[in-house]
Amino acid sequence: MIRVIRVCRKCGAKILSDAPEGLCTGCVLETALGIFPNAVAAGDDCRSATNVEAKEVTQSKTTERAAKMLGELGDYELLEEVGRGGQGIVFRARQKSLNRIVALKVIGLGQWATKAHLKRFRLEAEAAASLDHPCIVPIYEVGERDGQCYFSMKFIEGGQLDEVVKHTPISLRQSAELIARVARTVHYAHEHGILHRDIKPGNILFDAKSEPHLTDFGLARLVESESTITRTLEVLGTPSYMAPEQAAGNNAKLTSSTDVYGLGAVLYQLLSGHPPFAGGTTYDTIKLLLETEPRPPRLWNPKVDQDLSTICLKCLEKDPQRRYSSALALAEDVEHWLRHEPIQARRTGVVGRGKKWLQRNPTAAGIIVLSLALIAAVGVIVWETDLFRRPAAAGIAVLPFENLSNDREDASFADGIQDDLLTKLAKIAHLKVISRTSVMGYRDKHNTRQIGNELGVTHVLAGSVRKTGAWLHINAQLIDARTDSHLWAEEYDRDLKEMFTVQSEIAQKVAEQLHAKISPAERLAIERPPTVDLTAFALYSRAKNLVLDWSYGINEKGSLVKAADLLGQAVAHDSTFFQAYCQLAWVHDELYHFRFDRTPERLALAEAAINAAFRLRPEAGEAHLARAGHLYRGYLDYEGALAELETAQRTLPNDARLFQLKGSIERRRPGGNQEEALRNFEHATELDPRNVLLLGQTALSYDYLRRYREEEAILDRTLAVQPDDLDKQAWRTFVELDWKADTRPLHRLIDEVRAKNPAAVQNISDSWLICALAEHDAGAAANALAVSGENRIGNEVAKYSPRFMEGLIARMTKDNAKARAAFTAERVEQEKLVRAHPDDAGALCVLGLIDAALGEKAEALKEAHRAIELLPVGKDTMKGGRIIVYLAMIAGWADDKNLACEQLANALRYPTSPSYGQLKLLPFWDPLRGDPCFEKIVASLAPKSN
Repeated sequence: MIRVIRVCRKCGAKILSDAPEGLCTGCVLETALGIFPNAVAAGDDCRSATNVEAKEVTQSKTTERAAKMLGELGDYELLEEVGRGGQGIVFRARQKSLNRIVALKVIGLGQWATKAHLKRFRLEAEAAASLDHPCIVPIYEVGERDGQCYFSMKFIEGGQLDEVVKHTPISLRQSAELIARVARTVHYAHEHGILHRDIKPGNILFDAKSEPHLTDFGLARLVESESTITRTLEVLGTPSYMAPEQAAGNNAKLTSSTDVYGLGAVLYQLLSGHPPFAGGTTYDTIKLLLETEPRPPRLWNPKVDQDLSTICLKCLEKDPQRRYSSALALAEDVEHWLRHEPIQARRTGVVGRGKKWLQRNPTAAGIIVLSLALIAAVGVIVWETDLFRRPAAAGIAVLPFENLSNDREDASFADGIQDDLLTKLAKIAHLKVISRTSVMGYRDKHNTRQIGNELGVTHVLAGSVRKTGAWLHINAQLIDARTDSHLWAEEYDRDLKEMFTVQSEIAQKVAEQLHAKISPAERLAIERPPTVDLTAFALYSRAKNLVLDWSYGINEKGSLVKAADLLGQAVAHDSTFFQAYCQLAWVHDELYHFRFDRTPERLALAEAAINAAFRLRPEAGEAHLARAGHLYRGYLDYEGALAELETAQRTLPNDARLFQLKGSIERRRPGGNQEEALRNFEHATELDPRNVLLLGQTALSYDYLRRYREEEAILDRTLAVQPDDLDKQAWRTFVELDWKADTRPLHRLIDEVRAKNPAAVQNISDSWLICALAEHDAGAAANALAVSGENRIGNEVAKYSPRFMEGLIARMTKDNAKARAAFTAERVEQEKLVRAHPDDAGALCVLGLIDAALGEKAEALKEAHRAIELLPVGKDTMKGGRIIVYLAMIAGWADDKNLACEQLANALRYPTSPSYGQLKLLPFWDPLRGDPCFEKIVASLAPKSN
């Protein structure tokens, strides 16, 4: 109960022990008049702005007194009021039993609340508590004491959005990033059947790290609910931010588009500094909302560009059907804008605006409809002319230059010219330049419209090179890919020694034709020759081609080793060849990173090349990019690598490698933001859209976030580049297994390969084995194992030998004798591996599984915990997360189901946790089947029905 004292807290008068709120009778009456939100004294005009202001002041003072009056509420000590919502008052409070600070929301009407109010309040709490999302304020406890209904929430320190922007204005880009983040959060709530219905700046809170959190689901309802509470005609929401259908009281028509409107209203506030509609009174505001169109944000703030304004206004359409189809669609369009890509929204033209006006003014429509039609027609004609059309963002692809020399070895020389041109153009921040990995597939292809569409660019630079002795002939053509028309062409006949001067001239001419602004630093970078030694340049160009070939298939180290040798020769010819040193460091680090050579000597070679690059050009972005890769790949120094990348990005605005590395670091580092990692990968794919290695990394990020539809889409893009890649085809079918526990697509692929190309079955024997295990088909599993030979099967952390898999198959079929024999034999070999590599956490995990299978439970768990110590998540989120999964698996095999479920639940916090399909189907988890805790975890991962 609320603590009651015998002295009035307001005036000090003596009171009876059962007096409500610990007040005397006079103070109770005064308090009631102040707390009731709709209480207006006789003679007051609720539409008077002066009276409204006076009333707000009175309520504010009364609320402060209310906090003092309450003092304590059950387990909570009320400290101060921090906010007031549509149904309640929020206090900062201390939960005495746990000694923690929380936000406590209580009904604003206190003990005078009706049953209907209390029922709605409970519904609010239940709706909010059912959501589990990092950007939704979590509910700790829901309770009711003698008519006082309350719930406690996590206390967010940073303050409300509207208060924060008053003191710290945020940029347009930060505003867009915020809305994209909140929109994805709202989409999550919609997927769980819940509308917010009161999205406004005051309900977006910032934590100490400036991360946004959505709160106050005071107006939320279950979308399918039959509650009469949610079907009343009561207007719910905040007038300046509510949707028209909400303001009109059409609660039955509220859908997810209502929240899209609220998101747009918040974006409008951030862009313009004003809400979309604001009248002197609530009535005036609602009238404006229903009868007028919002003023474009650009008229308030000229810095807002047309695309961002269009996105905002699409959210604020009166007709819900004209808004974004979902909060996710809004988030994705905002992210298109953030990446400087074309947006999906289209601004309303003359015809659209005229139609809206006619709908609002039917009486005048008949008089002026012909005039409007004429104006609209003229407007459309004018709009479609090039004179007024907004130019598309400049993007260019530098295609491979055709080698016209008689000597075939000069082909790499022509590629070197193309590569240097591409590198120079990529220095210009105002140009989107497609990376070399993605353009090399268009050698000898001339359909520029198709190329432009596939690469997402407006222009293409093509050309040819002929080297005859010491003479050089270069032809260059700039083509508008949208119209297939030539904008500029030039031929150069120069001495071979002038080659680098010609490349600089071409790059600057292209930038001029595309109206791209070039800063003095960018111009200097374009004019700087890569080397003065033509032999060194030829060696460098050959090495770059080898690295390019390797990027399409990273299983062999031969190309990288040869590239390292060629680059070593290049710097021997020219000790000032800066770019060659940077490329050499990258090659050495890749040899180390992909475990082709994990020796300290390989890292030392990389470091020596980086040091040479810094001696030559300490401020160059390429040197900082090389060091960032070295710190990450060689030492997992996440923070050091990110700091280097921040410096590198200043002069490398269009380098896909930079954003790819950022994504890798963010995904792996402890406390990393997986959404931020994905954004970097997505941006990298825009700059390098046909890089299959990069597309695969982007697909992995979607997989880790369990965004399976998008994972399928990115894998489809990968297969469009390499349609015959069996590994990618198998991966594509694995998505259905992970997502829906459906093995049929994978099974069909395996059957097709076995029937049409038996020799290729070995290439996907791992996939065949997993499919057979998921289907508990021991015969098929044995056949797949026989095809795989002696290859170990697993992931980057732990790999299983064929004998281990034989034991697993026998264990799956309850053939305990055969399983024990296989595991006993395998333990000898696995123990040798652990002794040879005592710091290999993955090898210890496999040994732990074997010991658990053999009944050595204590030893198995000891090995698992040792693996956790060797590779904790605090060192590597990805691999460390996998080790926790192995600990859960080992505990299950050791018949410690409590520990298994505890660690499995722990593993789900990390991106490499097992999927729904893996847990549901694979025999690794058979010992836990039927356990209520395990089955609950599996059910929590099941796909939501549409």
